[in-house]
Amino acid sequence: MLPMLLSALPMDDSWISFDVPSLIQNFWSATFDGLTFGAIYGLVALGYTLVYGVLNLINFAHSEVFILGAYGVVFTLTSLGFDGSVPTLSPIALIGDLLLALVVGMIASAVTAYGLERLAYRPLRKRNPPRLVFLITAIGASLAIQYTIFLVRGGNPEPAVTMFQPQPIFDVFGTIVDSQQITIVVAAVILMVFTDQFIRRSKIGRGIRAVAQDPDTATLMGVDKERIIVLTFVIGGLLAGAAALFYVMKVPSGVLYSGGFVLGIKAFAAAVLGGIGNVRGALLGGLLIGLIGNYGQILLGNSQWTDVVAFIVLVLVLLVKPTGILGTSLARSKA
Repeated sequence: MLPMLLSALPMDDSWISFDVPSLIQNFWSATFDGLTFGAIYGLVALGYTLVYGVLNLINFAHSEVFILGAYGVVFTLTSLGFDGSVPTLSPIALIGDLLLALVVGMIASAVTAYGLERLAYRPLRKRNPPRLVFLITAIGASLAIQYTIFLVRGGNPEPAVTMFQPQPIFDVFGTIVDSQQITIVVAAVILMVFTDQFIRRSKIGRGIRAVAQDPDTATLMGVDKERIIVLTFVIGGLLAGAAALFYVMKVPSGVLYSGGFVLGIKAFAAAVLGGIGNVRGALLGGLLIGLIGNYGQILLGNSQWTDVVAFIVLVLVLLVKPTGILGTSLARSKA
């Protein structure tokens, strides 16, 4: 049996290589592209980290919250006349259409997150089951939504939607940074900073931190725990809907019934890497997952290594620091 297994393995190193010169040559392009994808991962990771911080629940159905937002973005833009070619619109009209698609995507994701909390998780909380039941329910809800989309839309990706032609903005050592990359990264960082400050300084944010720290005491102090939990899911959904617009902007043909699964796993890995339950950790983890994946695929000479390298680094970091890089929970966040 062993000789047969050995004979099935490739006997040369064509399946893997350490192409350091290629990494050096493409370092800056991989960096900017990695930051772009990492910003998207970070936005989705915020949904995981907020729900975990409040409920200690890993909401694996959050990937479907994201993908339904992406469908909302595509349907909106398609109905507005967008297709695979570059639209001929004035800048004001283009911005208006993109803002409308953003709002629809955020609403679609927020409604999905709200429905998940009301239909899947709230009935369980009333029965106080073991945490494994929540995990199984999350996986079941994820599959149910995923294959409902499959039954309605089929197994083919939605037609590509091109929003605008990226324009070069500046040059870094021969690598062009374009308007699409800057738009995604800057907008994602602004949303994350706003969310971080909202959690730290607003009345609702104080309620979220109170419930995360001690839900029973928070209730005694007048905090409506159920309202806070619902708002936490909705905020995560709104951020996932925003990420959906940026995802469609970056990957025009990537909206597929199962398209949220791999991205959701990467976003969850980003939340864990940065410190799950930590809002700033979601941003840091997302950017790192994006960079590490891009560097890995160039260094190893195959795009299929992107996810492998990112998750190997995740495991190594957690072996050294199990709480993630930042490691502060939502409950201990300070205003």
